[in-house]
Amino acid sequence: MTELHIRAAAPEDLDAVLAFWKTAAEGTSISDDRDGVERLVARDPEALILAERDGELVGTVIAGFDGWRCHLYRLAVHPERRRQGIGSALLAAAEERFVALGGRRGDAMVLVRNGTGQAAWRAAGYAPEEKWRRWVKHLTV
Repeated sequence: MTELHIRAAAPEDLDAVLAFWKTAAEGTSISDDRDGVERLVARDPEALILAERDGELVGTVIAGFDGWRCHLYRLAVHPERRRQGIGSALLAAAEERFVALGGRRGDAMVLVRNGTGQAAWRAAGYAPEEKWRRWVKHLTV
């Protein structure tokens, strides 16, 4: 198996990332469009982290830091490439980024119905905080 290459996404990667999420990510978000991902990369060019093997996109994670908290989104690995260390490598890169920025705790959003994702996060050392509930208000229609 060839080496895994981890890098930040560039603007020319965004269409491939959006297509990849349709195959590899669980659920969708109001931000899963070209505009949303362009804004992310323009505002924080290191936040969207990609994993590639043989030039093929095999995984992603968004490692967002707002100056106070470290947020993880869109940890996704191609279904045919799971259980090969790709998710672990992406999380290691995200956590290294957070530490370098002064972050002290990472949190991840995982769908309740995503048992596979929950198992992966638990294996990576993350645990649910049952005392918290996410509150959402869409700001655009």
